Amino acid sequence: MQKHILQEIIDSLHAKYLKNNDGEVATYIPELGKANPAHFGISLATKDGRVFETGDSDQLFTIQSISKPFTYGMALEVFGQEKVSKHVGVEPSGDAFNSIELEAGTNRPFNPMVNAGAITVSSLLYQHYGDEALEIMLKRFSDAAGRELMVDEAVYESEARTGHRNRAIAHLLLNFGMVDENIEPALDLYFKQCSILVNCKDLAVMSATLSNLGKNPVTSKEVYEISSVRNMLSIMLTCGMYDYSG
Repeated sequence: MQKHILQEIIDSLHAKYLKNNDGEVATYIPELGKANPAHFGISLATKDGRVFETGDSDQLFTIQSISKPFTYGMALEVFGQEKVSKHVGVEPSGDAFNSIELEAGTNRPFNPMVNAGAITVSSLLYQHYGDEALEIMLKRFSDAAGRELMVDEAVYESEARTGHRNRAIAHLLLNFGMVDENIEPALDLYFKQCSILVNCKDLAVMSATLSNLGKNPVTSKEVYEISSVRNMLSIMLTCGMYDYSG
């Protein structure tokens, strides 16, 4: 049986770049430095529910900053755009993802894609859901991926132990009233959010869920409201590449 053209394309790309060893493994979180740089997988999901995979597409890794638009969408549905916008802006910053800088005049984080904005969003979710926030977040992420997801405890503990820069950002936000006073459990939620385990297929299906207006194309489950997806995609396009967004 002849391969689908999309399968042929990703197989070809995988073969072409398999021996490319450029770059370095991330070490800003110590546990991430243990990743095997030889792992290389590609997965592509279409909005009609077909999934194409090649290489190490089932290799698990932590979601890290890819979690940010998904929690932003949750906050929009809980609080609405007007309330969220009082705490987090929507403008590209032109700065690094972990920049300790807020918007002049408003003291808001520039957008939900930088760490300052994502920590603020996590704070809003913790303020609303309390200790159930992680369970509810995992449920939403799992619905988007089409399977049950979990937290990598080793990466979470590494993030919590060494995340001093994020703590500095959180306390700066607290100083300007952008986050609730319960900043430590909110920050803990953020560390766990970034430590959720996914693989290439999970991210492909989560992405396809957004491109399918919030409905998982594999399971047909409604995961996000269309209005939330519109804002999520807009923020990803304009702000999601940090200092490369311009």
